[in-house]
Amino acid sequence: MIQDLHRVISTYWQHFLFVLPKLLVALVLLVAAVFIANRVSALLGGRLRSRSADPLLADFLANISKWVMVLLGLLIALNILGFSGIVGSLVGAAGVSAFIVGFAFKDIAENFLAGVILAFNRPFHINDTVEIKGLVGHVEALNLRITLIRTFDGKHIFLPNSMVLKEPLINYTRDGNLRQEFLISVDLGPDTTPDVATDIILQYLRTVPEVQQSPRAPYVNLEKASATTADLRVYFWADSEDYRRGVLQLKSRLMQQVKQELVGAGLGVPSLAG
Repeated sequence: MIQDLHRVISTYWQHFLFVLPKLLVALVLLVAAVFIANRVSALLGGRLRSRSADPLLADFLANISKWVMVLLGLLIALNILGFSGIVGSLVGAAGVSAFIVGFAFKDIAENFLAGVILAFNRPFHINDTVEIKGLVGHVEALNLRITLIRTFDGKHIFLPNSMVLKEPLINYTRDGNLRQEFLISVDLGPDTTPDVATDIILQYLRTVPEVQQSPRAPYVNLEKASATTADLRVYFWADSEDYRRGVLQLKSRLMQQVKQELVGAGLGVPSLAG
């Protein structure tokens, strides 16, 4: 029994010594493939970001190129070790493998394909303000599985790409222009009509540089009027590049200033709503 054990160990040791050079070459090749993939991915990403206005697409393509090169290095390493049959089976049975992997890892495959679609058919760019299922924030990243948005209160939300692709998405900043509105109630005196209040509001809005004047001029609609009050809805357009600070804070400032203008003209303002 001891002689048989010694013979088996000796046989396996000889096979190991025979395979060892190939194993070292395959290991070195795989490490080199990973290193080259990281370098090429970083270089490609930098080139694409410098020549493209869409850094999200550049990062996505760089990540895909990285994993393709790593996979290619792994296949070559397996071929060096003598597993050419396995490599041929993997390549030849790509369709069956894709079906099995897609079934077993449905969510991962779905998010990956959704990420590819989002990368090329882009509903947003980096730093765009978007809303998905009631979640509002700036887009910070898109990778092979998730879309990262940062809310206005500093929270990072990792959304699966499949959700971003399927759910209705509101982009507040893609067009560069956004209309805002607010409602103001004005007390009407014996000599005061809604037109008087409208003129005061429009005269003030024409003096605000952040409010667009042409071709999207501000305007005021009369929504409801009684013997003593009139409800006026004020509409204005603003640059939406910075949604929170550029639009929401502008709206807040306009609401306060419009109220002061009306009060300064002798008109009462019982209520003001966004």
